[in-house]
Amino acid sequence: MNRSVVSCIQQNALQHHNIAQMSTCCHYPPPCTSGWLPLSQCGRVRHMSKSVTRHRRPMHIIKQKLLAVTEYIPPRRVAAGAYPSQDKKVEVVSDTEPAGLRESGLVLLLKKEVKKVFEDCKMIAVLQNNASNSEDMLTLRHRLHKHSLTVKFFPNEVIRTFLKDSQYCNMAPLFIGQTVLIVSKQGKVKEMLSTLRGSPQMVLLGACIDGTLLSAQGVQHYAKLPSVTTVQGELVSGLTMLTSRTASMLQHHPAHLSALLRQYVRQQEAPAAEPGAKAGEGEGAVA
Repeated sequence: MNRSVVSCIQQNALQHHNIAQMSTCCHYPPPCTSGWLPLSQCGRVRHMSKSVTRHRRPMHIIKQKLLAVTEYIPPRRVAAGAYPSQDKKVEVVSDTEPAGLRESGLVLLLKKEVKKVFEDCKMIAVLQNNASNSEDMLTLRHRLHKHSLTVKFFPNEVIRTFLKDSQYCNMAPLFIGQTVLIVSKQGKVKEMLSTLRGSPQMVLLGACIDGTLLSAQGVQHYAKLPSVTTVQGELVSGLTMLTSRTASMLQHHPAHLSALLRQYVRQQEAPAAEPGAKAGEGEGAVA
């Protein structure tokens, strides 16, 4: 009996030792009773909730088409020496320049456009652009367009080449740095100055109005002059007043001449009448 009891005690101790090892490895709580079973406790363990994964929303079909159309497709590389260099410029001999001087086709096209601007436009103003961004320039062009004013951009080298052999050669010193042209077929100087007050980054350097070169101060003085319509109205009213007084002016001199003649006749008749009056007085005294 003692041996059987000892063997049972050893078996129970070994069983408790194995259960303790299983609880430490699997993080199970220690057994509270001798009848604890690990399988029944495993079902009661609470696991952490799964993380919610956010799926990307599908792109709209129109946006997919737009991205597909605007996708950049790089050009294919060609073997070296297969084609000539694309940076090579095609040069054309100008008809107006000497044979030794050559200009590109773009320069000739810009010179023709500059010549057309100077021939067609009545007012050409030169302004200096002091670091104005694209948004400010777009706003300025929109405001000037309301008054039939146009903004033009030309390289300074092209304009100087055109001005060198033209009657506007005195405007060449104005084209230094970043310059902008404001042109108009009508001399709307007041509208231009009022619009430029809202753009302080645009500085007026000078202008050519009706073939006359004016400085910035001269342009301001020109803007203070009355309009052509006002001057024409004043001229017509003055001429009408003069024509209405023509009859009175023509009659004034003959009337004045006749008055002078009458006075002269009276003065001539007065000395002849005085001796007769004196003779009559003498006869009366003798009697």
